[in-house]
Amino acid sequence: MLKTLSVLHTPELLHALASMGHGDEVALVDCHFPAVSVAQRLVRLDGADLPAALAACLHLIPLDTFVDDAAVRMLQVHAPDEIPEVQLLCQQVIDAAESKPVKLVGISRQAFYERARKAYAVIATGEQRTYGCILIKKGVVLPAHTQ
Repeated sequence: MLKTLSVLHTPELLHALASMGHGDEVALVDCHFPAVSVAQRLVRLDGADLPAALAACLHLIPLDTFVDDAAVRMLQVHAPDEIPEVQLLCQQVIDAAESKPVKLVGISRQAFYERARKAYAVIATGEQRTYGCILIKKGVVLPAHTQ
């Protein structure tokens, strides 16, 4: 047991996040997403909803500040201009973790699937709300004396 970690910080999640480099992406997906067939590396967090899993990740890694799309959400096929509640909650998690507003960029379902296939890892959550799918790009963890 380690201090200050969430129960969602499983050994598999810790290993995946620590192994990622600057610019690598991780897809956090709902229970409807074909995670097993898409993932290069699969981390299962079946007991967690998407916002909790996202918060656990962003507790450990920063978003990439070198790009405009460090956080991406899947657009709804039937209503691309509407933002589902689960994605609004993720926006709050992202803004809190980064201590500033960070745009959660919408991309089509097919574009999301393509990026998820190339992602360093896919984190399969137990999120039951539809369109609970987010991609985040890892930034640089700066030494304490340079912040």
